[in-house]
Amino acid sequence: MRPRGRTAVAALAVTLLLTTPVATAQALSTPAQASPAAAALTLPGPAGPYAVGTEVLHLTDHSRTDPWVPEAGARELMVSLHHPARSGGAGAPAPYMSTEEARLLLAERGLDGIVPAGVVSSTVTHARTDALPARGRFPLVLLSPGFNTPRATLTSLAEDLASRGYVDHAYESTGTAFPGGRVLTCAACDVAEAAPDEEAEREVLRTVSTGRAADLSFVLDRLTGPHPAWDHSRMIDRRRVAAVGHSVGGSAAASTMLTDPRVDAGADLDGTFFEPIPPSGLDGRPFLMLGTDADHHPGSADTSWDEGWQHLDGWKRWLTVEGAGHFTFTDLPALAEQLGLPDPTAPLSATRSTRITRDYVAAFLDLTLRGREQPLLDGPTAHNPEVVFQNP
Repeated sequence: MRPRGRTAVAALAVTLLLTTPVATAQALSTPAQASPAAAALTLPGPAGPYAVGTEVLHLTDHSRTDPWVPEAGARELMVSLHHPARSGGAGAPAPYMSTEEARLLLAERGLDGIVPAGVVSSTVTHARTDALPARGRFPLVLLSPGFNTPRATLTSLAEDLASRGYVDHAYESTGTAFPGGRVLTCAACDVAEAAPDEEAEREVLRTVSTGRAADLSFVLDRLTGPHPAWDHSRMIDRRRVAAVGHSVGGSAAASTMLTDPRVDAGADLDGTFFEPIPPSGLDGRPFLMLGTDADHHPGSADTSWDEGWQHLDGWKRWLTVEGAGHFTFTDLPALAEQLGLPDPTAPLSATRSTRITRDYVAAFLDLTLRGREQPLLDGPTAHNPEVVFQNP
């Protein structure tokens, strides 16, 4: 029998920071409203029946040179693995991110000197590093964050899905801490910012999307291959794999499906498809598009969703969320509200942001990876009036 409960998951990361103005400090409340001295920040607790364990892997793909800093040599990845765990154990919750990673994230958003980095880095999580893996085999979901956004910002979603991993991409985040004290910053952002026009910038982001697809496939190799990098890889049911991403990570989910037949399903959380879905589709595999109603309704400025929808050739849903912002689908609304820095352009509360993201992503994964019927995905519900089912 297959274990019941939430789907086990893995992850990546990117944010459309360059094309999404709500990511900037100007979209937040004024600094005077911040209350960084308040009680410790905490992520919403996971709703599934399993305890959650976590480990971090440092992986190197010697078959590829880093695309953004070739002189650095082989492509390096930091992978946060979240997995269903047995209950019990006295270990402390795992760190959210390092202080330097938090400092760089805050500086990029104009909040350095306003919110102490230690307040963000010490955010209370719900996964333990000493947790014994749950018995059984679980689906694997590769989560990919947004451009210039640390992998940690998808922690709440990963924990709730009793997930199995994040991949954070070297040189594509505000800051990624590596062993030995190295912290790599966003060299890819420098390339994008130096692009002479919008078309050139989009080409850079297309390279990010396809490069992340290669990263995801490499991680899948290392988790399910003959010599796995993780001691508990036997937990992974390699017959059930999905890719889910926020922003450019959503584009990367589709890019991965275009090149890797092992990925059975994919979801894009408010990300432009920088690598277009071709007319040939995704070989009939299911795909979920979940985004802001303001920017990703049919006929919106981001035409990649209209075009992608027409080419998707399997089970599909196009859902938009009223009152949502680009970062609604990450940890940031929950952290911002606790700091007194909510985004006035995205009035949806952190509670609703978290609930909608978790419920619809989990329903999609349970349907496509476990074959369980999900009425939530059949149409609008009174409990979720903000969610609009689009059918262009």
